[in-house]
Amino acid sequence: MNLDIEKIKKNLNTKFLGRNIIYFEEIDSTQDEVKRKIKQNIANGTYIVTDKQTKGKGTHDRIWYDKGFENICGSFVLMPNCHISKIKDITVIIAECIIQAIKKLYGIDLQLKHPNDIMCNSKKMVGILTESITNKEIVKYIIIGIGINVNQTEFQSEIENIATSLKKEYKKDFCREQIISEFFNLFEDKYLKIIS
Repeated sequence: MNLDIEKIKKNLNTKFLGRNIIYFEEIDSTQDEVKRKIKQNIANGTYIVTDKQTKGKGTHDRIWYDKGFENICGSFVLMPNCHISKIKDITVIIAECIIQAIKKLYGIDLQLKHPNDIMCNSKKMVGILTESITNKEIVKYIIIGIGINVNQTEFQSEIENIATSLKKEYKKDFCREQIISEFFNLFEDKYLKIIS
Protein backbone atom coordinates (compact mmCIF):
# COMPACT_ATOMS: atom_id res chain seq x y z
CA MET A 1 0.00 0.00 0.00
CA ASN A 2 1.21 3.52 -0.81
CA LEU A 3 2.41 5.80 1.96
CA ASP A 4 -0.31 8.19 3.14
CA ILE A 5 1.39 11.61 3.14
CA GLU A 6 -1.60 13.36 4.75
CA LYS A 7 -1.47 10.87 7.62
CA ILE A 8 2.20 11.79 8.23
CA LYS A 9 1.38 15.52 8.22
CA LYS A 10 -1.67 15.12 10.47
CA ASN A 11 0.49 13.72 13.30
CA LEU A 12 3.29 16.29 13.05
CA ASN A 13 3.78 18.94 15.70
CA THR A 14 6.98 20.31 14.16
CA LYS A 15 7.68 23.90 13.14
CA PHE A 16 9.32 23.05 9.80
CA LEU A 17 10.60 19.48 9.69
CA GLY A 18 8.49 17.32 7.38
CA ARG A 19 6.08 20.17 6.64
CA ASN A 20 7.04 19.97 2.97
CA ILE A 21 6.92 16.35 1.74
CA ILE A 22 7.70 15.31 -1.82
CA TYR A 23 6.50 11.78 -2.54
CA PHE A 24 7.59 9.42 -5.32
CA GLU A 25 6.07 6.00 -5.84
CA GLU A 26 9.46 4.94 -7.25
CA ILE A 27 12.79 6.75 -7.53
CA ASP A 28 16.48 5.94 -7.89
CA SER A 29 17.66 7.47 -4.61
CA THR A 30 15.98 9.93 -2.26
CA GLN A 31 19.45 11.11 -1.20
CA ASP A 32 20.32 11.99 -4.80
CA GLU A 33 16.92 13.66 -5.28
CA VAL A 34 17.55 15.98 -2.32
CA LYS A 35 20.87 16.97 -3.91
CA ARG A 36 19.08 17.67 -7.19
CA LYS A 37 16.41 19.73 -5.42
CA ILE A 38 19.00 21.80 -3.49
CA LYS A 39 19.97 23.31 -6.85
CA GLN A 40 16.31 24.35 -7.30
CA ASN A 41 15.89 26.13 -3.96
CA ILE A 42 14.44 23.43 -1.66
CA ALA A 43 12.76 24.46 1.63
CA ASN A 44 14.47 23.75 4.96
CA GLY A 45 13.14 20.50 6.45
CA THR A 46 11.83 19.13 3.15
CA TYR A 47 11.37 15.34 3.25
CA ILE A 48 11.65 13.31 0.05
CA VAL A 49 10.17 9.87 0.50
CA THR A 50 9.43 6.94 -1.75
CA ASP A 51 7.69 3.59 -1.67
CA LYS A 52 10.34 1.98 -3.84
CA GLN A 53 13.98 2.94 -4.17
CA THR A 54 15.98 1.37 -7.00
CA LYS A 55 19.45 2.66 -6.10
CA GLY A 56 19.23 3.28 -2.37
CA LYS A 57 22.46 4.38 -0.75
CA GLY A 58 24.01 2.87 2.34
CA THR A 59 27.27 3.88 3.96
CA HIS A 60 30.64 3.18 2.27
CA ASP A 61 28.91 3.27 -1.17
CA ARG A 62 26.91 0.14 -0.40
CA ILE A 63 23.44 -0.42 -1.83
CA TRP A 64 20.48 -0.19 0.57
CA TYR A 65 18.13 -2.99 -0.47
CA ASP A 66 14.42 -2.26 -0.61
CA LYS A 67 11.64 -4.51 -1.85
CA GLY A 68 9.11 -1.70 -2.18
CA PHE A 69 5.93 -0.55 -0.37
CA GLU A 70 6.93 -2.11 2.97
CA ASN A 71 9.67 0.06 4.46
CA ILE A 72 10.59 3.68 5.12
CA CYS A 73 12.99 5.10 2.52
CA GLY A 74 13.47 8.83 2.66
CA SER A 75 15.87 11.74 2.94
CA PHE A 76 15.42 15.20 4.40
CA VAL A 77 17.42 18.40 4.22
CA LEU A 78 18.47 20.72 7.01
CA MET A 79 20.03 24.16 6.62
CA PRO A 80 21.72 24.81 9.97
CA ASN A 81 24.12 27.60 8.94
CA CYS A 82 26.21 26.79 12.01
CA HIS A 83 29.80 25.80 12.76
CA ILE A 84 30.58 22.20 11.85
CA SER A 85 31.48 21.37 15.48
CA LYS A 86 27.82 21.80 16.53
CA ILE A 87 26.60 18.96 14.33
CA LYS A 88 29.39 16.45 14.95
CA ASP A 89 27.04 14.10 16.87
CA ILE A 90 24.00 14.53 14.63
CA THR A 91 23.97 10.93 13.31
CA VAL A 92 23.90 9.53 16.85
CA ILE A 93 21.14 12.00 17.84
CA ILE A 94 19.08 10.90 14.82
CA ALA A 95 19.57 7.23 15.77
CA GLU A 96 18.57 7.91 19.37
CA CYS A 97 15.38 9.67 18.20
CA ILE A 98 14.43 6.73 15.96
CA ILE A 99 14.98 4.36 18.90
CA GLN A 100 12.87 6.62 21.16
CA ALA A 101 10.09 6.86 18.55
CA ILE A 102 9.79 3.06 18.20
CA LYS A 103 9.89 2.64 21.98
CA LYS A 104 7.22 5.31 22.52
CA LEU A 105 4.90 3.93 19.83
CA TYR A 106 5.33 0.19 20.33
CA GLY A 107 7.30 -0.44 23.54
CA ILE A 108 10.08 -2.13 21.52
CA ASP A 109 13.72 -1.71 22.54
CA LEU A 110 16.21 -1.29 19.69
CA GLN A 111 19.98 -0.96 20.08
CA LEU A 112 22.37 1.58 18.56
CA LYS A 113 25.46 0.19 16.88
CA HIS A 114 27.70 3.24 16.58
CA PRO A 115 27.56 5.41 14.69
CA ASN A 116 24.72 4.84 12.24
CA ASP A 117 23.11 1.39 12.49
CA ILE A 118 20.14 0.43 14.62
CA MET A 119 19.80 -3.20 15.55
CA CYS A 120 16.80 -5.31 16.47
CA ASN A 121 17.62 -8.61 18.18
CA SER A 122 21.25 -8.32 16.94
CA LYS A 123 20.25 -7.80 13.29
CA LYS A 124 20.38 -4.56 11.32
CA MET A 125 17.02 -2.83 10.97
CA VAL A 126 17.86 0.84 10.32
CA GLY A 127 20.55 2.61 8.34
CA ILE A 128 21.33 6.34 8.51
CA LEU A 129 23.39 8.20 5.91
CA THR A 130 24.42 11.78 6.76
CA GLU A 131 26.11 14.04 4.22
CA SER A 132 26.92 17.70 4.66
CA ILE A 133 27.71 20.59 2.34
CA THR A 134 29.91 23.21 3.96
CA ASN A 135 31.38 26.59 3.16
CA LYS A 136 34.70 26.68 5.02
CA GLU A 137 33.58 25.48 8.50
CA ILE A 138 29.95 26.62 8.22
CA VAL A 139 27.43 23.87 7.47
CA LYS A 140 25.03 25.03 4.77
CA TYR A 141 23.14 21.78 4.16
CA ILE A 142 22.84 18.42 5.88
CA ILE A 143 21.23 15.66 3.83
CA ILE A 144 20.01 12.81 5.99
CA GLY A 145 18.87 9.53 4.47
CA ILE A 146 17.05 7.05 6.68
CA GLY A 147 16.09 3.51 5.73
CA ILE A 148 13.93 1.60 8.22
CA ASN A 149 12.91 -2.00 7.59
CA VAL A 150 9.32 -1.94 8.80
CA ASN A 151 7.11 -4.58 7.17
CA GLN A 152 9.51 -6.46 4.87
CA THR A 153 9.80 -10.13 5.81
CA GLU A 154 11.92 -11.53 2.96
CA PHE A 155 15.50 -10.41 2.34
CA GLN A 156 18.11 -11.25 -0.29
CA SER A 157 20.16 -14.34 0.57
CA GLU A 158 23.35 -12.32 1.12
CA ILE A 159 21.74 -10.24 3.89
CA GLU A 160 18.97 -12.46 5.28
CA ASN A 161 21.11 -13.53 8.26
CA ILE A 162 22.16 -9.99 9.18
CA ALA A 163 19.08 -7.86 8.33
CA THR A 164 15.62 -7.81 9.86
CA SER A 165 12.45 -5.72 10.18
CA LEU A 166 9.88 -4.95 12.85
CA LYS A 167 7.37 -7.29 11.20
CA LYS A 168 9.89 -10.10 10.82
CA GLU A 169 10.71 -9.94 14.53
CA TYR A 170 7.25 -9.22 15.96
CA LYS A 171 4.93 -10.92 13.42
CA LYS A 172 2.55 -7.99 12.86
CA ASP A 173 2.19 -4.95 10.62
CA PHE A 174 3.50 -1.58 11.77
CA CYS A 175 2.42 1.90 10.66
CA ARG A 176 5.13 3.57 8.58
CA GLU A 177 3.43 6.97 8.69
CA GLN A 178 3.25 6.94 12.49
CA ILE A 179 6.98 6.15 12.79
CA ILE A 180 7.94 8.99 10.42
CA SER A 181 5.81 11.58 12.26
CA GLU A 182 6.99 10.52 15.70
CA PHE A 183 10.63 10.63 14.64
CA PHE A 184 10.29 14.15 13.20
CA ASN A 185 8.50 15.36 16.35
CA LEU A 186 11.28 14.06 18.59
CA PHE A 187 14.20 15.03 16.38
CA GLU A 188 13.27 18.63 15.51
CA ASP A 189 13.33 19.67 19.15
CA LYS A 190 16.81 18.19 19.72
CA TYR A 191 18.15 19.59 16.44
CA LEU A 192 17.05 23.16 17.21
CA LYS A 193 18.81 22.94 20.57
CA ILE A 194 22.13 21.77 19.13
CA ILE A 195 22.34 24.45 16.42
CA SER A 196 21.25 27.35 18.64
